[in-house]
Amino acid sequence: MDNRPARLSQDEIQVALKDLTGWGVAAGKLHREYKFANFVDAFGFMASAALVAESMNHHPEWFNVYQTVKVDLTTHDAGGISRNDVELARRFEKLAAARGSR
Repeated sequence: MDNRPARLSQDEIQVALKDLTGWGVAAGKLHREYKFANFVDAFGFMASAALVAESMNHHPEWFNVYQTVKVDLTTHDAGGISRNDVELARRFEKLAAARGSR
């Protein structure tokens, strides 16, 4: 039996994006850029997000410079964006809102 997550169709991705303000698709991955008040808030978001990602066993590709965190989500086993990426994006949104991202 194949336990790999299924890749979402383009239509499914577009539906998911309606509930993910600020997210889009770039290079075949869910993509979002967060801006925080400062480096401490950005790094705090990343630390909290890392714990969530680890609990899901689903890890982001991300990049940080000072107050900016860029996040890309894809499921390598699915060969694209899966429900795992959408769920992780939703959780990241809650964390970012609590830290005052813009």
